Amino acid sequence: MKIIGVGCGPGLLTGQAIRELKKARFAYGSDRAIELARQYLPENCTIKSIDDYKKLHTLPDDAVILSTGDPMLAGLGYLKGEVIPGVSSLQVATARLHIPWSRVSVVVAHGRGHEKGMRDTVDEVRRGKIVFLLADPKFNVDELYGRLAALAMPMQIAVCENLGYKDEKIVVGDIASPPKPDAALYSLMIGTF
Repeated sequence: MKIIGVGCGPGLLTGQAIRELKKARFAYGSDRAIELARQYLPENCTIKSIDDYKKLHTLPDDAVILSTGDPMLAGLGYLKGEVIPGVSSLQVATARLHIPWSRVSVVVAHGRGHEKGMRDTVDEVRRGKIVFLLADPKFNVDELYGRLAALAMPMQIAVCENLGYKDEKIVVGDIASPPKPDAALYSLMIGTF
């Protein structure tokens, strides 16, 4: 099995990923991942939308699993098989905001662990790190902003929406007037940058 990162938006597939996609016989992914990879999949490739992530480990050895962004950033890299990296939202956000990776701590609160994500974010900001927070529409940014304000530290917050897409938007504010996400697909950069 190969787990292929298809990038966080159109045109963000690596050359290696494209070569592997062109050889695929069976491809599985979310609707979004399939759309990002479809143009490189052969006509005779069987393409299926994933409806039960718990059964992915039962797929045949020659299956290709499509993972949005990079499989190792809150993706499907936990599966056994060869991982082909992809361009992640972390890479795009740090590039757009000119933030070196060495200053960043990654916190994942996407689809799970919202409370832990908030605690980890506050702890990392307190340590002086810039946090890249991968969130989801149910994540309570107002509660997070309240916890961060209680630190009484100067900090910036960037809401990064639809990274890699035509409607990409990055809004930067500070803790006194933090930007709010408008899109379902977003991440936050929090710290001094």
